[in-house]
Amino acid sequence: MYSTSWCGDCRAAKHALEALGIPYHEIDIDRHPEAEQRVLEVNGGRRSVPTLVYGSHATSMSRFSVAKLKGWLNEVGLVQPQSG
Repeated sequence: MYSTSWCGDCRAAKHALEALGIPYHEIDIDRHPEAEQRVLEVNGGRRSVPTLVYGSHATSMSRFSVAKLKGWLNEVGLVQPQSG
C-alpha cells in the first residue's frame, strides 16, 4: 500500500485491512520519491493515496470505504464475497 503519514483514508485502509486479516506492506510516498512515481504511473498522473497494488492490479482508494476495499479485494481474489 502506497500512503502518506497525514492521509486519513490511508489510516482507514490500514485499519480495514488489519480487521480483515489481510497483510500489507506500507510505503510512504513522501519519504520515497520512486514510490511516488509508481503511484503517478498507476493512477494516470494523479498523486492519489492510498494506492493498493497486488500483483499486476492497482487501484486508488481515495474517498475510502470498506465496501470499495472489499470489492477490490474480491476482484483480485484476496477475499470471497459474503453471501446474505
